[in-house]
Amino acid sequence: MHAGAICLAIVLLRKRMPVPTLTSLLRSHLDGSATPTQSVAACYASHRAHGDPAIFISLRPEAEVLAEAARLEEEGPRGRRLWGIPIAVKDNIDVAGLPTTAACPGFAYRPAADATAVARLRAEGALIIGKTNLDQFATGLNGTRSPYGVPRNALRPDLVPGGSSSGSASAVAAGIVPVALGTDTAGSGRVPAGLQNLVGLKPTLGLVPTRGVVPACRTLDCISIFATTVDDAWAVLEVIAGADPSDAFSKPVAISQPGLPSPHLRIGVPRPADRDFAGDASAAASFEAASARAQALGATLVPLDMTPFWEAARLLYDGPWVAERYLTIQALLEREPDAILPVIREVIAGRPLQSAAETFAARYRLAELALAARAVFAGLDLMMVPTAPRPVTLAEMAADPIGKNALFGRYTNFVNLLDLCALAVPASLAADGTAAGVTLIAPAGQDALLAGIGRALHAASGLTLGATGGPMPAPEPGLPRAGPDSIEIAVVGAHLSGMPLNHELTALGGSFLRATTTTGDYRLFALPGGPPQRPGLVRVAPAGGAPIAVEVWALPPSGFGRFVASIPAPLGIGTLALADGTRVKGFLCEAIATENARDVTAHGGWRAFLASL
Repeated sequence: MHAGAICLAIVLLRKRMPVPTLTSLLRSHLDGSATPTQSVAACYASHRAHGDPAIFISLRPEAEVLAEAARLEEEGPRGRRLWGIPIAVKDNIDVAGLPTTAACPGFAYRPAADATAVARLRAEGALIIGKTNLDQFATGLNGTRSPYGVPRNALRPDLVPGGSSSGSASAVAAGIVPVALGTDTAGSGRVPAGLQNLVGLKPTLGLVPTRGVVPACRTLDCISIFATTVDDAWAVLEVIAGADPSDAFSKPVAISQPGLPSPHLRIGVPRPADRDFAGDASAAASFEAASARAQALGATLVPLDMTPFWEAARLLYDGPWVAERYLTIQALLEREPDAILPVIREVIAGRPLQSAAETFAARYRLAELALAARAVFAGLDLMMVPTAPRPVTLAEMAADPIGKNALFGRYTNFVNLLDLCALAVPASLAADGTAAGVTLIAPAGQDALLAGIGRALHAASGLTLGATGGPMPAPEPGLPRAGPDSIEIAVVGAHLSGMPLNHELTALGGSFLRATTTTGDYRLFALPGGPPQRPGLVRVAPAGGAPIAVEVWALPPSGFGRFVASIPAPLGIGTLALADGTRVKGFLCEAIATENARDVTAHGGWRAFLASL
């Protein structure tokens, strides 16, 4: 395509009217300024205007979805959290009434029931409009490996859209739907987000059931979420998360609510020698800018040796996990090999499967690498890496389909193998229509931590949403508060962010909400013993106290229970009165324990006291 035609296409795409976010669309449904039927009609009109037949493999008839929306209107919201929200679903996830193809016509079948995640969406009032295109059998990170065509990158049509969840990402970026489900085994829920200016949420393994998903690597597969904002992605995660007793790979995972970034974050970033942008200076500059925004939020950046992560990543396609992909296609490969695209056959069945001995050796090595990864995270709150080294054109991909696809997995392939959660957020959108993103990565269960930080980083970028040109929504007013399924707890000492015991909160799914002080009727003491030194907070008569600095964190109920059970005497949990007018659970000390303690109230907080030493 000529450069002039590319620029004209970019201009036309950016002139498209912005689509509402999920949050704003739901609000308009509830306040009556718009109806679910109007939103569905707008969704189909946007799809027709976009004119890309390769986004959907199966699209439900508009009249059918409009009738479903009308029934929802008659019933009313009934507290349903996604009432009337149009959603697209990747075509390796079962939707009753539509075929599941995994982008392979010879494999297609009609499921009798929805996948667990889809059933949960529908129960909360979501409207499934269709099944989106993908790299066949979810094997690929580029989005061009489908007999149903290549979905357009909504930002620039000569670039690959990213895969394997290509159609889901393109549908959201183009403003056809506010959110879409994808899947992620090696990066399929993150790479398309990075290439199309989107948020891509890849949850902790097992947090979202995968019953009803065509396996890629069943032990590593995740259902992922594409959205234009972190808040929208999180709203969908809250609906689809939770253990499914009929799913052998589902598990209970305690997560809290996203809060603000804590003021003393430590973020690991690849050391300069490990930063691979495949020669793209713009992508390198984008990562530097994102790093500067993280520092402006108060984070300390820690250079990381990525060697153990790279080694883990190589196991995904050079190790026995390829055999999991083989299991899915084995019967079709034996019966009708030409039904499978040649590149997919080459990746999955183009080499001998590893022996049982080799399989166990690889699992042992992965366990060692996971131990090394845990050691890295012991001194960090999270990692931040480029989502992809650089954009790739369709022509480049056609010339080197294996090599360019492997490039996209540089910063993604190790995440599920090491049981980490991840969140891709936009970082830059250049004048030539190329996007770059960063991915935040943390240990399992710390999804809320990533969401809180990702929301702040995305807001600081000042970017528009997807390819729609829509502005970033204004932040919700009011204090950051825990959600209905979380408990607020105030910490005063070694559990503060950046302190030695803060990891006990994050390991239990805790997320930082806000920094404040108590009311003026508390005194703070340094208790004897340690390390670490421990503070004792005691409530006194108003005239004898002072405001003491605290941080408020949110914990899921199970995490709160485990946390409280671990607190040794003379400390305990009571109710603290805070200067922001709230009352939350928090650390209090038995008064008798302060008899031989040092009164440090004058410092105004534990952090200031330690600094004075």
